[in-house]
Amino acid sequence: MDLQTCLKKLQYVGVLAFATVDGQGNPQVRNISAIHYELDAIYFFTAWGKDFCRELLADGRVQILGYTKFKEMIRLSAKAAPVPEEGRRQWIDTIFSEQPYLSNVYPGDTREIGMVFEIRDAAVEYFHLGVNPIFRGNYVMGKGKITPKGYRISEACIGCGTCLQGCPQRCIREGASYVIAQEHCLHCGNCFENCPVQAVQRL
Repeated sequence: MDLQTCLKKLQYVGVLAFATVDGQGNPQVRNISAIHYELDAIYFFTAWGKDFCRELLADGRVQILGYTKFKEMIRLSAKAAPVPEEGRRQWIDTIFSEQPYLSNVYPGDTREIGMVFEIRDAAVEYFHLGVNPIFRGNYVMGKGKITPKGYRISEACIGCGTCLQGCPQRCIREGASYVIAQEHCLHCGNCFENCPVQAVQRL
């Protein structure tokens, strides 16, 4: 798995959930399919008057979620920015040519009420529940930053094996201090809850 494969899978899913935060700090989620993919960027269309557009202009933070029929979750966390005005029409035309249904929604010149946002820097999480053990990976687009998640086992480990016995994915390996294979970790926290010496730390 890599970044380009994740983006291709999002493209195959087609309709993605976009999450933003409104002016009162409440989460807002909507489905968007007016998206164009480049190797190093994602472009998407919305209308000026929509709450979605106002939330992006005010804050910019967005999470994009796609889920495939193979039980793969792909989540992209980023800041979106409006494209420069001189390139807006080009990207609108590109998106409309790839998504013909948009001409029914915004016929003729009404597409001019639209705005295109771009994402160039993002952290991408991939989580595959359809395999055993599960698989997860983290990838970066541009200058995106990955925030560590999950758990690790510290040097306080006494090697008792309680964590391994309770791990649903059996992703913990024995050692002087036991080690969690992060790419197979479910992040369920069972090891954290049951370690008798609190050697498991939340990342």
